[in-house]
Amino acid sequence: MVKRHTESEFETEQVGASFAESLIPGSTVLLYGELGSGKTAFVRGLAGALGVNPTEVSSPTFTLIQEYRGRVTVNHVDLYRLSGAEIDDLGLEDLATDSSIVVIEWADRLVRPLSGAHEVTIIDQGADLRDILIEAAKDTTLRS
Repeated sequence: MVKRHTESEFETEQVGASFAESLIPGSTVLLYGELGSGKTAFVRGLAGALGVNPTEVSSPTFTLIQEYRGRVTVNHVDLYRLSGAEIDDLGLEDLATDSSIVVIEWADRLVRPLSGAHEVTIIDQGADLRDILIEAAKDTTLRS
């Protein structure tokens, strides 16, 4: 497990960008954290490092899945408003391909775990302070 401490939204984005270097197409990233903890900022940094225009990245709370095209396509999923069968109907397992990465906010709402996924937990420490815990997928090694 890798632990990072950030003191601004920019630093949270930078951790996301650094983490993106360890990802390969077909990767899935599960994001955990309370409302306002910085999950979307983390995704903005991750997507930017993969060639996506960071200004395109926003929380897909109402659209459920945003697709961002860069060197690698990033499928950004938000499960905040869903539960159970609604989540199963999304077909999340099919989103990660040899040319895309899937990032899922509110992964705690998944009915069952997605095997081989990286897990990122963002803990709001108040103000702009965050602790970010990154656990590599069990079948891969995360560069630190």
